[in-house]
Amino acid sequence: MTTADQFNVQCLKKHFAKRQVLDEVAFSLQAGQTHLLSGDNGAGKTTLLRILAGLEKPDSIQIDLGKGPLNWRHVKKTLQHHALYLHQHPYMFDGTVTYNLDYAIGAKLTKRERQLQIDKALEWADLRQLSHAPAKTLSGGEKQRVSLARAWLKRPSILLLDEPTSNLDQESRHRTLGLLEAFKSDGTAMLLASHDPMHFPSLIDQHLRLDQGKLIRIDDQKLFEFDQTHPNFRSTA
Repeated sequence: MTTADQFNVQCLKKHFAKRQVLDEVAFSLQAGQTHLLSGDNGAGKTTLLRILAGLEKPDSIQIDLGKGPLNWRHVKKTLQHHALYLHQHPYMFDGTVTYNLDYAIGAKLTKRERQLQIDKALEWADLRQLSHAPAKTLSGGEKQRVSLARAWLKRPSILLLDEPTSNLDQESRHRTLGLLEAFKSDGTAMLLASHDPMHFPSLIDQHLRLDQGKLIRIDDQKLFEFDQTHPNFRSTA
C-alpha cells in the first residue's frame, strides 16, 4: 500500500434514523490481503464500503494510516485518493471502451503517454477486441472488466468491491477472479462484499461478517465451511 502496509479502522459508527447500522466497527487491512465482507441484505456492507472510500460520512471513525490516528475531516481526502469503491453495477460513460479508460488517466500525461496506458489496460483486462465498442452496450461481465481496468489505471492502495461477481455467468466470474488475483499479487488490499464466498476460495485471507451492526471475524478454518442452505451463503458456480 502506498499509505502504509497496514490500514487500521476503529470506532466506526453509522446510524440511519433510529437504527444503528455500524456499531463500534474495528478491523485492519494489510497490503496484498483480501478480506471477505458478508452479512444479510441491509446489514450495512455497502455503507461500510462507501465510508472507507470517503464517499459517505460516518457518525464517528478513527483511521490509522501508519502516521497515528486521524479524524474523518483529515482522512477523507486521503481515503478518496488511496481507496477506490467499485459498485455492483459498474457505471459506463457514453462513448467507447477506450474513452472510458481514458477518463481514468491523469490529465498531465501527453496524448501518446495516455494511449500507451490505455493499450496496457486493454491488454491487462483482455479488452483489446472491444476497444472501439460502445461501453454501455457491453455485457455485465465485460462492464466489470472495464471497471477493473479503470481501477488498474488508477492504482489504488485499497480496492473496495461490492458484489463483483453478482449475476455473472461462470466464464465472466472466472475472468473477474483472475483480475482480482492480479490486484492481490500487486499488493493491493481488498475488502470484498459478497453473498457468494465460494467464488473466491483462492483469494480470501480473512472473513468478516456484519451482524446487527457488529463486525465478527470468522475463524480461518471455517472460511468455506458454510451451511449451503443458508440464504446468505449461496453458491451459483
